[in-house]
Amino acid sequence: MKVLAISSSPRRDGNSWTMAEAAAKGAREAGHEVESVYLADHVGGMLDDCRRCRLSDGACGIGDGYERLLMDRVLPADGLIIATPLYWYGMNGRLKTFFDRLFCYTAGSSPVGETVSAALPGKRVAALISCEESYRGATLGLEAQFQELTRYLHQELVGIVVGVGNSRGEVGSDPSRPLERAEDLGRRLFDVRVTDYRLDTPRSNRVWGAPEHEDDELY
Repeated sequence: MKVLAISSSPRRDGNSWTMAEAAAKGAREAGHEVESVYLADHVGGMLDDCRRCRLSDGACGIGDGYERLLMDRVLPADGLIIATPLYWYGMNGRLKTFFDRLFCYTAGSSPVGETVSAALPGKRVAALISCEESYRGATLGLEAQFQELTRYLHQELVGIVVGVGNSRGEVGSDPSRPLERAEDLGRRLFDVRVTDYRLDTPRSNRVWGAPEHEDDELY
């Protein structure tokens, strides 16, 4: 499988980057093809008024590397590892811009809209968050945002790892072992079982493994 690890922090060797590299290491050990990118190398412009900056053919007119990142690396990936520091109780601005600008490429007026909209669903996503607060509520808003983003895009959020640290590399001292958990999540990116039941979802009464008897099934 192809995996893209996106580090969105402007600090290239910071804590979220360290967590992204740990997850990438796990994915490589599982035999997957992994590429790591710094979002700052590709995303420079913020979402603007499309009526003003859209080109005559409907393409996005913001002149940075966003389109090549999206088309050449994000869309072909089977799995995404997305790492961000916690900024003001949310994702950092560059990562938010990455998601905001998906609008330009999924809109019906975009010349690649159908291609992008068809290729975004189905990806497995691991989210990694570094922050300096151990207060559990600090990251809940961002965790919910990742959940809703992946749900909207018909992707599977396989897990979230939060690491506590502030100084560069300090996340490695977090006693909850976020680097080990990130590495394990990367290793199991395509193996984690993700369920989102509805009232009418056919399912067994067993979580792990097939039922032993036909009457064990619940409908």
